[in-house]
Formats: sequence, structure tokens, C-alpha cells
Amino acid sequence: MSPILAGVLQLLALIAALALAYRPLGDYMARVYSSTKHLRVEKWIYKAIGANPSAEMRWPAYLRGVLAFSAVSVLFLYLLQRLQGSLPGSLGFSSIDPDQAFNTAASFVSNTNWQSYYGEQAMGHVVQTGGLAVQNFVSAAVGIAIAVALVRGFARSRTGELGNFWADLVRGTVRILIPISVIGAIVLVACGAIQNFAGIHEVGQFLNQHSMGGSQQWNGGAVASQEAIKEVGTNGGGYFNANSAHPFENPNPLSNLFEIFLILVIPFALTRTFGRMVGSIKQGYAILATMATIWLGFTALMMWTEFHHGGPAFAIAGGAMEGKETRFGVGGSSIFAVATTLTSTGAVNSFHSSFTGFGGGITMLGMQLGEIAPGGTGSGLYGMLIMAIIAVFIAGLMVGRTPEYLGKKIGTREIKLAACYILITPALVLCFTAAAMALPTPVDSMTNSGAHGFSEILYAYTSGANNNGSAFAGLNADTQWFNTTIGLAMLLGRFLPMVFVLALAGSLAEQKPVPATAGTLRTNKPLFTGLLVGTILIITGLTYFPALALGPLAEGLAS
Repeated sequence: MSPILAGVLQLLALIAALALAYRPLGDYMARVYSSTKHLRVEKWIYKAIGANPSAEMRWPAYLRGVLAFSAVSVLFLYLLQRLQGSLPGSLGFSSIDPDQAFNTAASFVSNTNWQSYYGEQAMGHVVQTGGLAVQNFVSAAVGIAIAVALVRGFARSRTGELGNFWADLVRGTVRILIPISVIGAIVLVACGAIQNFAGIHEVGQFLNQHSMGGSQQWNGGAVASQEAIKEVGTNGGGYFNANSAHPFENPNPLSNLFEIFLILVIPFALTRTFGRMVGSIKQGYAILATMATIWLGFTALMMWTEFHHGGPAFAIAGGAMEGKETRFGVGGSSIFAVATTLTSTGAVNSFHSSFTGFGGGITMLGMQLGEIAPGGTGSGLYGMLIMAIIAVFIAGLMVGRTPEYLGKKIGTREIKLAACYILITPALVLCFTAAAMALPTPVDSMTNSGAHGFSEILYAYTSGANNNGSAFAGLNADTQWFNTTIGLAMLLGRFLPMVFVLALAGSLAEQKPVPATAGTLRTNKPLFTGLLVGTILIITGLTYFPALALGPLAEGLAS
């Protein structure tokens, strides 16, 4: 079987699996967030934290809950790392330095999972399982909660109440993320991923069954369980430095395809949840069609550029195999790379720095779109809904009438909030990149010069501010400058947009529904899907094109 055919068949199998899961999972999540009943274990949690799950919150109270919970999470994870050397189960690893502890705490709480350390050489079982894995669950649940709050803003009228943050957080964790992760971990163990609390083992180095005389250290861990929530929560932080390219995390092509499925299943299914909660399944299909169009387009473009890059070495290897695992090939690596950068996952099964110039640019552009196709758990949906508001505003300008979306008028307040949302992340990316390139010390971390070196730094801040977490794999980010600035970019890129999303949700919930008329833009039709895709590409292109021209575009045209 040719590598191209194998890649196409993997893509078709993935689409079929996502289609089968779309309706039942989307409907189930709608029931979870619409139910008035609480499970017994949820009641225990509410009692432990002193929360009243039945009390409705307006957007300022909802936001205070998000920020308070996240601030406590950052502090807890920071202290856990700083005390690692004194904790049992540390595998003999010392405590983490302050700047790296801050970076890691900000990373996992913000659902970014950027790692400037070698997991198998820095983090013991307690930090990995009791700290990082826990944040994989709750940070993903926070993202879904924000998306659900915005959906309630569209669905409700004449009220500023958006639900209860603590109830949404607990339900998302207990009823959605934990069950899927348990099933996912069992599948990964069956595929060959490890799951234990073994210590460090000295392993000899062999080549073709002949000893090479050297040795290396391997340590075990609860890898399969962390791998499952890492993917299904679109987190991305690997137990090992090689991430999903490591055979302990991702043993074979079957586990690779299953991990891609886990990355995409909740973000895509949330569009069904959205349609159910606003009372129009067709509206959910319109958002799904937009996400799927961009995702399929990026996947096809990535496979084309990685399979057909010129040169005899590429022809012999069947594509651009540098930096890719032979057990996954170009097809499996390309699908994974697009899935992980069009969501906020950041997990990698190949090294994006080794992709072709255009291939590396595709991964970067996927993040710069705002990771909305389908995006992260929750963040993809609310990011896409913000873009939908921008699209109906543009359409309103074209026909000279007040724009409406889902029966809510998009007035001055709403469009200002949406505009602030889409400006925050580009400002963080471009300002931090400019500062790093202008100062003398940060550029010393670049292992490449010219366009590729610039791409390394642009990619790092794009990944951090967009809460992706993947790296270009050519930048030494374990310095005080990058640990601090990328940490700030992650926190600001995660929580500042949430402020505007919740304020927008509150504004929409207070409105009286506007009845549809003959002049109302039909946002459940293919025409709107095309308008939304065009709006997303134009906004991103105008924002990032100069920076992309200096990096991946220049490199791709020169090769």
C-alpha cells in the first residue's frame, strides 16, 4: 500500500469514527449541562468546597469563580513543584526552579501544557499524577463551562444569569471527562501504552540485537491515564519529552489514530450540544460545517506539502520523513499535526520544526486562526461563536441593517466585546515576539538563524498565547526570559478572552429575542458557512501575514 493511500484511509476512518460519536456525545453533553439533578458524588464535592450548585450567577460572579479557582490552582501546582524534592514518589528528582515552576503552573492551569523541561528527567509521580494530570481534567472543564455559559447567553432572554460555575466545572469533570478518559486509558493500555508507578530502570542500548556498550535510564508512570485526558481535554503535555512520539505514550498506528480521535471528538460534538441548547440543530450543523471545512482543508494541504515536497531524498522516503516516526509515516504525522494545532492540544507525534517550510507554516497558521476548527474543549466553540458574531456584523454592514444572531441583536456593546476578544491574542503574540527578537539575550536560544530561527520564536509565542503548548522543537525555552514571558502569555491569552466572552454572554442573556423577518440573515445555511470561513481567514491573514512572510513563507519559497 502506498503511503499516500494509507494516509487517506486513516483520514476516512477518523471521519467515520467522529461521525458515529457526534450525535450521542453531543446530545449527552447537552443533557449534562441542562439537568437540574446532582449525582451523589457531586453533592459531596459541593459540600467539600462550600458551593451552592443551584444558585444562578450573573457574569461577574461566574468570572470571579473562574479566576479564583484558577488562581488557587496556579498556586497549588507551583508549590507542589517547589516542594517536589521533599515529597515521596519524587523518583529522586529535585525541586523545580522558580521560573520553570511558574511557567509549568501557568501552562497546565491555562490548558496550554507548554513544557520547557524533560518530563522523564524532572517530574516525579506525585507532581505528574497529583498535579499535572489533575489540571488536565479541571482546566478542560473550565473551558467547556465558559462555552456553555456563552451558549446560555444566546438561549436565555431577559435575565443576566448564566448558570453556576461550580456546577458546570464539577459536571464537566465527573460526567464527561472522567468517563471518556477511563475508556480511553483502557484502550491505550490494550494498544501497549504503559500504566504503572515503576521507578527508574537502567536499560542497555542495542542495535540489531547487538549491544552498543552504553545505557540509558527509563522510568515508568501512570502514562496511559494521563495520555487519555491529555488528548480528550485538548491539553497536550506529555509524560515524556518526546510526547506522543514516545512509544510508551503512543505505541503504534492504531493508538495514534485513536489519540487523534480523542483530540477532536469533544470539540466537534460540542456543536451538537450548542444546537440542542439554543433549540436549533441546524445552527449547530452550520458551526460544525465551518469547523470541518477548515480542518479538512488544512489536513489536505498539510498532506500535500509533506508528501510532494521535491528532492530525491523525499522521493525515496515517500515524503518528508525528517522528524517523523516511521511507525506513523507522513500521513499519520500530518493528520496529527493539523489536529493538534487546530485545537489547543499541543501534543506532537512528530517535530514541527522538521516539517517543510510550508508545513511548519500550516501548523503555525492553525494556531493563529484562534484554534477554532474545531478548537479546544470549550474554547473552540466560544471562539467560533465570537467569529460568527463578527461575520453577521460584516453581513449587516453590507445590507445596511442591524445584525442579528440567534435572535439577539449585535449592537455596539456586543461588537466591542467581540473585537476585544479577537485582538488580545495577536497583540500578545506579536508584541512578545518583537521584544524577543529586539533584545540581545533571547535570540541566543535560537538553534537556527534566518527565517527558520524567527519561526521558532514566533511559533513559541503563538503556541503560548493561543494556549496550544506545542513547540517548534528548535528553541531552548528553558531560560528565565522565555519561562517568564511565555508564562505570562499563557495566562493572559487564556483568561483575558474569558472576561470578554462572559461579559458578552451576560449582555446577550439580558436581551429580548428579536423575531426573524424576511431580512434576517439565515445563519443555518451554507451561505453563512462560507461567509464565516472567509471572515476567519481574512481576519487572520490581515493580522499575521507580515510575520508569516518573514518566517515560514520565506523559508518555504526559498527551499
